[in-house]
Amino acid sequence: MNTDATTPKQKVVLASGNAGKLREFFEILGNAGFEVVAQSDYDVTDVPETGLTFVENAIIKARNAAQQTGLPALADDSGIEVDALNGQPGIYSARYSGEGNAANNQKLLEEMKDVPDEKRTARFRCCIVFMRHAEDPSPLIADASWEGTILKELSGKNGFGYDPLFYVPLFGKSAAELNADEKNSVSHRGKALAIMLQLMKDNVSLSVEDSLSVKDSLTAEDSLNVEDS
Repeated sequence: MNTDATTPKQKVVLASGNAGKLREFFEILGNAGFEVVAQSDYDVTDVPETGLTFVENAIIKARNAAQQTGLPALADDSGIEVDALNGQPGIYSARYSGEGNAANNQKLLEEMKDVPDEKRTARFRCCIVFMRHAEDPSPLIADASWEGTILKELSGKNGFGYDPLFYVPLFGKSAAELNADEKNSVSHRGKALAIMLQLMKDNVSLSVEDSLSVKDSLTAEDSLNVEDS
């Protein structure tokens, strides 16, 4: 993909309202010739995340954003898998407690209170999906993970989600104590974004006008049901 000054940037809608995710996507893809816009700029209505895996949920979100905007769409689904909890909270990470980040972290601390240090291993997982249009038969998929352990108390003010409880051995501190460059170099989302960026450079040739034409040609009967993914 040519990204010189004379070439318009490819506009891509990001199917997320999470400020932390938006910032990370903007930082990485915005510097690589893509104009990333938030789905909130188009008043996109969210759909239930009914998938049973990270990739299924990411496809649901990307297809929904592409349908409602007529633009190519990016979506990610991510979460933390704790070995002592048999991989939970996994795809339910964002709604683990049902009450937001602080409550999620407190619930995880409570669940892990009697788990010894050597059994506190965990990983963040991230799956990113890119759909050229809502009927894209071959979405681009990037998946990555980030290994660490669960701390016994909150540490750090940066990041979001479970970052204050996720200890990163490479840096000797929590994910919430890393700066943006440090985090993007090793995180699950940073690694998945790097993979996706290369996939997009190699495969994205569909223009915004083409995407709009695809959307305009769809009938209500032809449109995909995002909850059937």
